[in-house]
Amino acid sequence: MWRQILPGLRIKLFMTLALGIGYPLLVTGVSQIAFPYRANGSLIQRADGSVIGSALIGQNFARPEYFQPRPSAAGNDGYDPTSSSGSNYGPTNKKLVDRVKASVDKFRKENPDFTGPIPADLVTASASGLDPHISPASARAQAARVAKARGIPATAVETMIAQAVESPDFGILGEPRVNVLALNLALDRAYPAHR
Repeated sequence: MWRQILPGLRIKLFMTLALGIGYPLLVTGVSQIAFPYRANGSLIQRADGSVIGSALIGQNFARPEYFQPRPSAAGNDGYDPTSSSGSNYGPTNKKLVDRVKASVDKFRKENPDFTGPIPADLVTASASGLDPHISPASARAQAARVAKARGIPATAVETMIAQAVESPDFGILGEPRVNVLALNLALDRAYPAHR
């Protein structure tokens, strides 16, 4: 009996050491050497070294002088990275319809100068609830509010948006997008918000 059990136990021990310890250490080591910024969460830091956030995780910006992200269904108050998930409401679910209507009303109230159709990503949550990007159209829809709150020309904000647009990966994957945190930080550097 032990002649049949021992080879299986040896294989299990070897595979546990190789794939449970060795492989993760190898991948971690290679990623720390080759891609340290990404391997450590794509953290964005201030000049003093304190962490502001991650380029990969959306944050809630509520003040009028900042571009605002997509709505979030992650966690009770949204934007909780430990509760990444969408709402999973279907298109006929009353809760989804009510949430979108509330988002539309909130957007119209906060952006009275915008008269066009509201981009869908400003009133719907992403699948993860933590998408750090908005579409360029969503950024332009908020430009007048941001310019007014900062006391700067709308053309200056439009220029900042144009500079912040990221192209699709490899030129074909995804859509053009704007990282909300990066755009807000660029605005703070160029045109500090009035406190």
